[in-house]
Amino acid sequence: MKINILTLFPEMFTAVTGSILGRAAEKGILELNFINIRDYTEDKHKKVDDTPFGGGPGMVMMAQPIFDALRSIEPLPEKILYMSPRGRILDQEKIKALSTEEELTILCGHYEGVDQRVLDHWNMEEISIGDYILTGGELAAMVLIDSVARLIPGVLASGDSATEESIYSGLLEYPQYTKPRSYGGYDVPEVLVCGNHKLISLWKLEQSLRLTQKSRPDLFDEFVKNRKELTKDEQKVLDKVIK
Repeated sequence: MKINILTLFPEMFTAVTGSILGRAAEKGILELNFINIRDYTEDKHKKVDDTPFGGGPGMVMMAQPIFDALRSIEPLPEKILYMSPRGRILDQEKIKALSTEEELTILCGHYEGVDQRVLDHWNMEEISIGDYILTGGELAAMVLIDSVARLIPGVLASGDSATEESIYSGLLEYPQYTKPRSYGGYDVPEVLVCGNHKLISLWKLEQSLRLTQKSRPDLFDEFVKNRKELTKDEQKVLDKVIK
């Protein structure tokens, strides 16, 4: 997959050019194309924003630099996203859909946003990562890139799971432990070292159910309502938690 990122601060994206995504780029599985919007302004002072018509606080990113930055992408893909607090909340369904695209283009806004004519002309889809405001779209874009990229075949190392963690299964993830078996007065739950894989699996299910019920009752209720067929033992665990 190729992802074009239009931003005023390409240096911020070191978080997604290293580690797992960096290795995916080296293998040719993922291509990240950073475009500095400021390079396309016609203003001799490299200005990319101005005061809003009609008054109001802050500054608005001008249409011209963004238009020209987008026109530099050949050919420009149809799917263009704008990271915006007024957009659709990014969820797993949307992430899965985006991961099937061959190419994405992401616009990172700043200040009070971008000139509306940019969004209208390019028919951009607005995406939000939550009901809160950030200083710019870069952090939101990184969340989107990371969550989408990890679903692309070959990005995660063999043995890593892109679908079993947290809400991917409909439940929050159960607690994890590693060596040593005892540390600081805390011991690893005995069931995890008993060697009985069935008991371990049921313990993990119960922990996931209890954590989800406590922290995300909305997800828990959805799981109970739409759960797939459970084994007899799994159903007993669910009944135990519900009680």
